[in-house]
Amino acid sequence: MEEQMRSVTVRVPAKVNVQLAVGGARPDGFHDLANVFLAVSLFDEVTVSPSDGLRVTCSGPDADQVPLDRTNLAARAAELLAARHGIAPDVHIHIAKDIPVAGGMAGGSADGAGALLACDALWGLNSSRAALLEICAELGSDVPFSLAGGAALGVGRGEQLTELPVGGTFHWVFAVADGGLSTPAVYREFDRLNEDVRVPEPAASQALLQALRTGDTTALAAALANDLQPAALSLRPSLAATLETGMEAGALAALVSGSGPTTAFLTKDEDAAQTVARALTASGTCRTARVTTSPAPGATVV
Repeated sequence: MEEQMRSVTVRVPAKVNVQLAVGGARPDGFHDLANVFLAVSLFDEVTVSPSDGLRVTCSGPDADQVPLDRTNLAARAAELLAARHGIAPDVHIHIAKDIPVAGGMAGGSADGAGALLACDALWGLNSSRAALLEICAELGSDVPFSLAGGAALGVGRGEQLTELPVGGTFHWVFAVADGGLSTPAVYREFDRLNEDVRVPEPAASQALLQALRTGDTTALAAALANDLQPAALSLRPSLAATLETGMEAGALAALVSGSGPTTAFLTKDEDAAQTVARALTASGTCRTARVTTSPAPGATVV
Protein backbone atom coordinates (compact mmCIF):
# COMPACT_ATOMS: atom_id res chain seq x y z
CA MET A 1 0.00 0.00 0.00
CA GLU A 2 3.04 2.26 -0.15
CA GLU A 3 1.69 3.53 -3.47
CA GLN A 4 -1.19 5.19 -1.60
CA MET A 5 0.99 7.28 0.71
CA ARG A 6 2.00 9.75 -1.97
CA SER A 7 0.09 12.75 -3.30
CA VAL A 8 -0.97 13.48 -6.88
CA THR A 9 -1.31 16.96 -8.41
CA VAL A 10 -3.33 17.68 -11.53
CA ARG A 11 -3.25 20.96 -13.44
CA VAL A 12 -6.54 21.85 -15.13
CA PRO A 13 -7.46 24.81 -17.38
CA ALA A 14 -10.11 27.50 -17.50
CA LYS A 15 -12.28 27.80 -20.59
CA VAL A 16 -13.88 30.42 -22.74
CA ASN A 17 -16.99 29.77 -24.81
CA VAL A 18 -16.16 31.22 -28.22
CA GLN A 19 -19.70 30.30 -29.24
CA LEU A 20 -22.56 29.54 -26.88
CA ALA A 21 -25.76 28.86 -28.83
CA VAL A 22 -28.67 28.16 -26.48
CA GLY A 23 -31.94 26.44 -27.37
CA GLY A 24 -35.24 26.74 -25.54
CA ALA A 25 -35.78 25.19 -22.11
CA ARG A 26 -36.25 21.40 -22.16
CA PRO A 27 -38.78 19.57 -19.95
CA ASP A 28 -35.90 18.60 -17.61
CA GLY A 29 -35.03 22.27 -17.11
CA PHE A 30 -31.80 22.10 -19.11
CA HIS A 31 -31.26 23.75 -22.48
CA ASP A 32 -29.86 22.15 -25.62
CA LEU A 33 -26.57 23.83 -26.51
CA ALA A 34 -24.07 24.18 -29.28
CA ASN A 35 -21.14 25.16 -27.11
CA VAL A 36 -17.72 25.73 -28.65
CA PHE A 37 -15.21 25.46 -25.81
CA LEU A 38 -11.64 26.72 -25.94
CA ALA A 39 -9.29 25.95 -23.04
CA VAL A 40 -7.13 28.89 -21.95
CA SER A 41 -3.85 28.99 -20.06
CA LEU A 42 -5.22 29.93 -16.64
CA PHE A 43 -4.97 26.90 -14.38
CA ASP A 44 -6.06 25.54 -11.04
CA GLU A 45 -3.96 22.82 -9.43
CA VAL A 46 -5.73 20.06 -7.52
CA THR A 47 -3.64 17.95 -5.15
CA VAL A 48 -5.00 14.81 -3.50
CA SER A 49 -3.41 12.79 -0.73
CA PRO A 50 -4.59 9.95 1.54
CA SER A 51 -6.62 11.09 4.56
CA ASP A 52 -8.78 9.69 7.36
CA GLY A 53 -11.85 11.04 5.59
CA LEU A 54 -12.91 13.29 2.73
CA ARG A 55 -11.94 16.93 3.19
CA VAL A 56 -11.40 19.90 0.90
CA THR A 57 -9.12 22.91 1.39
CA CYS A 58 -8.47 25.83 -0.93
CA SER A 59 -5.91 28.60 -1.38
CA GLY A 60 -5.43 31.43 -3.86
CA PRO A 61 -7.53 34.38 -5.12
CA ASP A 62 -11.10 34.35 -3.75
CA ALA A 63 -10.50 31.03 -1.98
CA ASP A 64 -12.99 32.16 0.67
CA GLN A 65 -15.76 31.94 -1.97
CA VAL A 66 -15.08 28.27 -2.73
CA PRO A 67 -17.35 25.80 -0.87
CA LEU A 68 -15.35 23.30 1.18
CA ASP A 69 -18.24 20.91 1.84
CA ARG A 70 -19.58 18.12 -0.34
CA THR A 71 -21.25 20.54 -2.73
CA ASN A 72 -17.77 21.19 -4.15
CA LEU A 73 -17.45 19.36 -7.47
CA ALA A 74 -14.00 18.11 -6.47
CA ALA A 75 -15.49 16.36 -3.43
CA ARG A 76 -18.34 14.96 -5.51
CA ALA A 77 -15.86 13.67 -8.08
CA ALA A 78 -13.96 11.75 -5.39
CA GLU A 79 -17.22 10.31 -4.01
CA LEU A 80 -18.52 9.21 -7.42
CA LEU A 81 -15.24 7.58 -8.41
CA ALA A 82 -14.90 5.82 -5.05
CA ALA A 83 -18.50 4.56 -5.18
CA ARG A 84 -17.92 3.01 -8.60
CA HIS A 85 -15.03 1.00 -7.21
CA GLY A 86 -16.48 0.15 -3.81
CA ILE A 87 -13.85 2.09 -1.85
CA ALA A 88 -14.05 4.89 0.69
CA PRO A 89 -13.32 8.42 -0.59
CA ASP A 90 -10.73 8.98 2.13
CA VAL A 91 -8.77 11.77 0.54
CA HIS A 92 -7.65 15.30 1.27
CA ILE A 93 -8.28 17.50 -1.77
CA HIS A 94 -6.39 20.79 -1.91
CA ILE A 95 -7.34 23.28 -4.62
CA ALA A 96 -4.82 25.98 -5.51
CA LYS A 97 -7.07 28.51 -7.31
CA ASP A 98 -5.98 30.73 -10.16
CA ILE A 99 -9.13 30.50 -12.30
CA PRO A 100 -11.61 33.26 -11.34
CA VAL A 101 -14.30 31.99 -8.96
CA ALA A 102 -17.94 32.08 -10.19
CA GLY A 103 -16.71 33.86 -13.30
CA GLY A 104 -18.14 31.84 -16.17
CA MET A 105 -14.76 30.18 -16.83
CA ALA A 106 -15.65 26.74 -15.43
CA GLY A 107 -13.32 26.94 -12.41
CA GLY A 108 -15.54 24.66 -10.33
CA SER A 109 -15.87 22.22 -13.22
CA ALA A 110 -12.09 22.29 -13.67
CA ASP A 111 -11.63 21.35 -10.03
CA GLY A 112 -14.06 18.46 -10.42
CA ALA A 113 -12.18 17.12 -13.44
CA GLY A 114 -8.83 17.67 -11.71
CA ALA A 115 -9.90 15.82 -8.56
CA LEU A 116 -11.31 12.96 -10.62
CA LEU A 117 -8.06 12.41 -12.55
CA ALA A 118 -5.94 12.89 -9.42
CA CYS A 119 -7.96 10.39 -7.33
CA ASP A 120 -7.90 7.89 -10.18
CA ALA A 121 -4.09 8.11 -10.20
CA LEU A 122 -3.74 8.12 -6.40
CA TRP A 123 -5.90 5.03 -6.02
CA GLY A 124 -4.22 3.24 -8.94
CA LEU A 125 -7.55 2.64 -10.71
CA ASN A 126 -6.34 3.20 -14.29
CA SER A 127 -9.85 4.12 -15.43
CA SER A 128 -10.41 4.45 -19.17
CA ARG A 129 -10.87 7.89 -20.69
CA ALA A 130 -14.47 6.95 -21.53
CA ALA A 131 -15.19 5.97 -17.92
CA LEU A 132 -13.76 9.25 -16.61
CA LEU A 133 -15.74 11.30 -19.15
CA GLU A 134 -18.91 9.47 -18.08
CA ILE A 135 -18.37 10.52 -14.46
CA CYS A 136 -17.54 14.04 -15.64
CA ALA A 137 -20.90 14.27 -17.44
CA GLU A 138 -22.63 13.16 -14.24
CA LEU A 139 -20.85 15.94 -12.33
CA GLY A 140 -21.88 18.77 -14.68
CA SER A 141 -22.18 20.03 -18.23
CA ASP A 142 -18.75 21.72 -18.37
CA VAL A 143 -16.75 19.05 -16.53
CA PRO A 144 -16.04 16.75 -19.51
CA PHE A 145 -14.37 19.61 -21.39
CA SER A 146 -12.24 20.49 -18.36
CA LEU A 147 -10.85 16.96 -18.55
CA ALA A 148 -10.39 17.08 -22.34
CA GLY A 149 -9.04 20.63 -22.91
CA GLY A 150 -7.95 21.95 -26.31
CA ALA A 151 -11.06 22.89 -28.27
CA ALA A 152 -14.33 21.02 -28.59
CA LEU A 153 -17.95 21.33 -29.63
CA GLY A 154 -20.29 20.38 -26.81
CA VAL A 155 -23.89 19.45 -27.66
CA GLY A 156 -26.80 18.12 -25.59
CA ARG A 157 -26.39 20.21 -22.44
CA GLY A 158 -22.75 20.67 -23.43
CA GLU A 159 -21.40 17.38 -22.14
CA GLN A 160 -21.29 15.45 -25.46
CA LEU A 161 -17.95 16.50 -26.91
CA THR A 162 -16.39 16.46 -30.37
CA GLU A 163 -12.74 17.50 -30.46
CA LEU A 164 -11.99 20.43 -32.78
CA PRO A 165 -8.72 21.24 -34.55
CA VAL A 166 -7.07 24.60 -33.78
CA GLY A 167 -4.52 26.00 -36.21
CA GLY A 168 -2.83 28.67 -34.15
CA THR A 169 -2.49 30.54 -30.86
CA PHE A 170 -5.11 33.09 -29.80
CA HIS A 171 -4.42 35.94 -27.37
CA TRP A 172 -6.98 36.87 -24.74
CA VAL A 173 -7.63 39.25 -21.87
CA PHE A 174 -10.14 38.27 -19.20
CA ALA A 175 -11.63 41.03 -17.06
CA VAL A 176 -12.67 39.67 -13.67
CA ALA A 177 -15.72 41.38 -12.18
CA ASP A 178 -16.53 41.92 -8.53
CA GLY A 179 -18.81 39.16 -7.29
CA GLY A 180 -20.18 36.22 -9.24
CA LEU A 181 -23.25 35.52 -11.35
CA SER A 182 -25.32 32.40 -10.73
CA THR A 183 -25.46 30.25 -13.86
CA PRO A 184 -29.05 29.07 -13.09
CA ALA A 185 -30.10 32.72 -12.61
CA VAL A 186 -28.62 33.67 -15.99
CA TYR A 187 -30.47 30.82 -17.70
CA ARG A 188 -33.72 31.87 -15.96
CA GLU A 189 -33.20 35.40 -17.26
CA PHE A 190 -32.51 33.98 -20.75
CA ASP A 191 -35.87 32.16 -20.56
CA ARG A 192 -37.62 35.33 -19.35
CA LEU A 193 -36.14 37.44 -22.15
CA ASN A 194 -37.15 34.83 -24.74
CA GLU A 195 -40.54 33.80 -23.40
CA ASP A 196 -42.40 35.22 -26.43
CA VAL A 197 -39.73 34.21 -28.94
CA ARG A 198 -39.31 30.99 -30.88
CA VAL A 199 -35.75 30.06 -29.92
CA PRO A 200 -34.01 28.32 -32.87
CA GLU A 201 -32.25 24.99 -32.51
CA PRO A 202 -28.65 25.66 -31.50
CA ALA A 203 -26.01 24.97 -34.14
CA ALA A 204 -22.27 25.56 -34.37
CA SER A 205 -21.15 28.39 -36.64
CA GLN A 206 -19.22 26.99 -39.59
CA ALA A 207 -17.37 30.30 -39.96
CA LEU A 208 -16.22 30.04 -36.34
CA LEU A 209 -15.09 26.42 -36.70
CA GLN A 210 -13.15 27.38 -39.84
CA ALA A 211 -11.50 30.29 -38.01
CA LEU A 212 -10.36 27.95 -35.23
CA ARG A 213 -9.10 25.40 -37.74
CA THR A 214 -7.02 27.95 -39.64
CA GLY A 215 -5.91 29.98 -36.60
CA ASP A 216 -7.45 33.12 -38.14
CA THR A 217 -7.82 35.62 -35.28
CA THR A 218 -9.70 38.23 -37.33
CA ALA A 219 -12.24 35.66 -38.55
CA LEU A 220 -12.66 34.27 -35.04
CA ALA A 221 -13.30 37.77 -33.71
CA ALA A 222 -16.08 38.25 -36.28
CA ALA A 223 -17.72 34.95 -35.32
CA LEU A 224 -17.66 35.08 -31.50
CA ALA A 225 -21.18 34.74 -30.08
CA ASN A 226 -22.84 34.13 -26.72
CA ASP A 227 -26.62 33.76 -26.52
CA LEU A 228 -26.45 34.22 -22.74
CA GLN A 229 -24.83 37.65 -23.01
CA PRO A 230 -28.12 39.65 -23.07
CA ALA A 231 -29.25 37.82 -19.93
CA ALA A 232 -25.93 38.41 -18.17
CA LEU A 233 -26.04 42.12 -19.11
CA SER A 234 -29.64 42.34 -17.92
CA LEU A 235 -28.62 41.02 -14.50
CA ARG A 236 -25.33 42.96 -14.40
CA PRO A 237 -25.68 46.11 -16.58
CA SER A 238 -22.26 47.36 -15.44
CA LEU A 239 -20.61 44.72 -17.66
CA ALA A 240 -21.48 46.84 -20.71
CA ALA A 241 -18.92 49.44 -19.61
CA THR A 242 -16.25 46.76 -19.26
CA LEU A 243 -16.96 45.44 -22.76
CA GLU A 244 -16.85 48.97 -24.19
CA THR A 245 -13.56 49.79 -22.42
CA GLY A 246 -11.81 46.73 -23.85
CA MET A 247 -13.01 47.42 -27.37
CA GLU A 248 -11.94 51.07 -27.19
CA ALA A 249 -8.48 49.89 -26.06
CA GLY A 250 -8.04 47.86 -29.23
CA ALA A 251 -9.60 44.42 -28.67
CA LEU A 252 -10.80 42.77 -31.88
CA ALA A 253 -13.89 41.40 -30.14
CA ALA A 254 -15.42 41.26 -26.68
CA LEU A 255 -18.01 39.04 -25.08
CA VAL A 256 -19.27 37.81 -21.73
CA SER A 257 -17.56 34.51 -20.93
CA GLY A 258 -20.19 31.79 -20.53
CA SER A 259 -22.78 32.90 -17.98
CA GLY A 260 -20.45 35.68 -16.76
CA PRO A 261 -19.59 37.92 -15.11
CA THR A 262 -16.03 37.56 -16.46
CA THR A 263 -15.67 39.27 -19.85
CA ALA A 264 -13.32 38.03 -22.58
CA PHE A 265 -11.40 40.13 -25.11
CA LEU A 266 -9.72 38.65 -28.18
CA THR A 267 -6.66 40.59 -29.36
CA LYS A 268 -4.37 40.36 -32.38
CA ASP A 269 -1.20 39.60 -30.36
CA GLU A 270 0.35 39.70 -26.90
CA ASP A 271 1.28 43.39 -27.10
CA ALA A 272 -2.32 44.30 -27.87
CA ALA A 273 -3.46 42.07 -25.00
CA GLN A 274 -1.18 43.89 -22.57
CA THR A 275 -2.53 47.25 -23.78
CA VAL A 276 -6.14 46.12 -23.34
CA ALA A 277 -5.39 44.70 -19.88
CA ARG A 278 -3.80 47.98 -18.74
CA ALA A 279 -6.79 49.98 -19.99
CA LEU A 280 -9.26 47.67 -18.27
CA THR A 281 -7.35 47.77 -14.98
CA ALA A 282 -7.07 51.57 -15.08
CA SER A 283 -10.76 52.04 -15.98
CA GLY A 284 -12.14 50.72 -12.70
CA THR A 285 -14.75 48.73 -14.64
CA CYS A 286 -13.35 45.41 -13.40
CA ARG A 287 -11.43 44.07 -10.41
CA THR A 288 -8.48 42.71 -12.36
CA ALA A 289 -7.49 41.76 -15.91
CA ARG A 290 -5.63 38.60 -16.88
CA VAL A 291 -3.64 38.08 -20.08
CA THR A 292 -3.44 34.55 -21.47
CA THR A 293 -3.50 32.39 -24.59
CA SER A 294 -5.40 29.43 -26.04
CA PRO A 295 -5.67 26.57 -26.68
CA ALA A 296 -4.42 24.85 -23.53
CA PRO A 297 -4.17 21.17 -22.58
CA GLY A 298 -6.86 19.52 -20.48
CA ALA A 299 -6.44 18.00 -17.03
CA THR A 300 -2.84 16.78 -16.71
CA VAL A 301 -0.97 15.03 -13.90
CA VAL A 302 2.09 17.16 -13.05
